[in-house]
Amino acid sequence: MPTFPRLAMVAGEASGDLLAGLLMGGLKQRWPDASTYGIGGPRMAEHGFAAWWPHEKLAVRGYVEVLRHYREIAGIRSQLCERLLCDKPDAFIGVDAPDFNLGLEERLRAAGVRTIQFVCPSIWAWRGKRVHKIRRSADHVLCLFPFEPELLAGHGIEATYVGHPLADSIALDVPRAASREVLGIDLEAAVVALLPGSRRSEIQYNAPKIIAAAAELHRRRPGLNFLLPVVPGLRSMLEPLLAEYGAGSPIRLLDGRSHEVMAASDVVVIASGTATLEAALFKKPMVITYSMHWLSAMMMRRMGYLPWVGLPNILCKDFVVPELLQEAATPTTLADATLAWLDDPARCQALVGRFTELHQRLRCDTAQAATHAIAKVLQA
Repeated sequence: MPTFPRLAMVAGEASGDLLAGLLMGGLKQRWPDASTYGIGGPRMAEHGFAAWWPHEKLAVRGYVEVLRHYREIAGIRSQLCERLLCDKPDAFIGVDAPDFNLGLEERLRAAGVRTIQFVCPSIWAWRGKRVHKIRRSADHVLCLFPFEPELLAGHGIEATYVGHPLADSIALDVPRAASREVLGIDLEAAVVALLPGSRRSEIQYNAPKIIAAAAELHRRRPGLNFLLPVVPGLRSMLEPLLAEYGAGSPIRLLDGRSHEVMAASDVVVIASGTATLEAALFKKPMVITYSMHWLSAMMMRRMGYLPWVGLPNILCKDFVVPELLQEAATPTTLADATLAWLDDPARCQALVGRFTELHQRLRCDTAQAATHAIAKVLQA
């Protein structure tokens, strides 16, 4: 095993950058002089990662949306692959983004590069045939959820359960009072967090409905406070939407600080994705929503296996929080579901119990467990 491993990595969006940044804490602890490079974002850069392309380039979801950017994304993958084949790293770690990473991993593995997929594609939820692609592409899969390694083993794929790094980084006890103090919010105020997503396409499709829902909530309950954390680079998209759909509503934009916003909130209106798991780890009642191009939505529905879309519901195997998707997501339905949480403290408290149990299940010192598994691959 190399003393100073050279690790190429790709994280394709804000959530992948967050996961990779947490993983890199473990990598750097074990190999302080490791060289890491590829595609990533600011969380990875904090650990010395050299980003050849920014992670925002891959932050696209939905079939129609991907087609619009296909030529650029395919070009980036081709250039990255050629660069890595000319100067092979000791291992390649693909962080989530399976549609981009698995194809890249397949080519690199065929050329003798060890490949690791961090985050198992959700073959248990939809597109199960991807398991064959995983088997061809990855030497090892690092799984966030405890049921995944057994599923992959049935297809001859080596995998390790490493827990979810967010479960390690988020405290079991929610720092509600401290977060409110930092954000300048009264302890008795009613706070609704608005998280429309971290991709430009998510802002396009989700933000108008979520902002209009906040305006409807303000009309019904003028005392409510609204916080909307903004992913770097997307403020210019959100500000015109606030003026159009939320004029007169007390919606406060914050650059980043999504964890403080979640901790300070009473309920979260949130786009489906990794952020819903973060909200669950903060033990927050939430209303999950998602909208995309109608054709993308239709295609994804046909390939789904589960009755749930949101990670908290999938992991709890129950509709513990409401999901309002596509045409079911309107300002009125989102506002109704939000008020249903605010008006039912007993229901909110019961949810805290479910989410605390989930949090404890996912705690596994992910950075250390994943680093240990990566070391085994490097030694093979």
